[in-house]
Amino acid sequence: MAKVRTLILRAPGTNCDEETAFSFEQAGSLVDSAHVNELVRGEKLLSQYQILVIPGGFTYGDDISAGKILANELRLKLGEDIQRFVDGGGLILGICNGFQVLVKAGILPPVENGKSQRLTLAGNDSNSFECRWVYLSVDQKSPCIFTRGISTLYLPVAHGEGKVMAEPETLSELNVVVRYADEGGNVQAGYPHNPNGSADNIAGICDGSGRIFALMPHPERFIRWTQHPRWAREAPRQHGDGFGIFLNAVDWVKSS
Repeated sequence: MAKVRTLILRAPGTNCDEETAFSFEQAGSLVDSAHVNELVRGEKLLSQYQILVIPGGFTYGDDISAGKILANELRLKLGEDIQRFVDGGGLILGICNGFQVLVKAGILPPVENGKSQRLTLAGNDSNSFECRWVYLSVDQKSPCIFTRGISTLYLPVAHGEGKVMAEPETLSELNVVVRYADEGGNVQAGYPHNPNGSADNIAGICDGSGRIFALMPHPERFIRWTQHPRWAREAPRQHGDGFGIFLNAVDWVKSS
């Protein structure tokens, strides 16, 4: 079959696009990078790709609130294109700032019938930028395509607004994929294991199909074992924990 094609979306302030592109290339995908304006002007077409990624960073300086300006651009200028992409079976991955963008654009969880955004990502409880490695527990019942076959992850976080907040009714309806945990897998361990105070220790969610996935930790920062903070002291592995997320996406497209 033809090569899997992935599009990395950029905007002013994006700073994790090259690492994310490299991760997908290592997983076997062809990768293009596009500024959001290239899609708006029709210079690049979303329909030519199977995977869309909104990587980490601080788009538009996180003015107003983290990810809000890019989210408005996607909703108002590219909303129909993105809906066609999703309806056609495309995969969407949002990492850190990408999570914030997908939530505030009403893409995840999906906003339907003109309803307002039901979830947000607010400032960390510590009132500080949190930058550390965290343990994650993967919900084995989740439909998420990106985490198939993965039970735990150890990944870095780097954000100032990562606290998932929503009404209890919305929280109960979420497809939670990953939760912050301690080394033993306890998802109620609290700070600093949960770096932001996120409700229900939520670190990542997906839609009902499992094809739209967003998480605050950075899988693209741990695809090689030598990126692990203890790589010289522990038994080496072929890949870092984050690599499986990219490989699952590419393999799913190949098999679909």
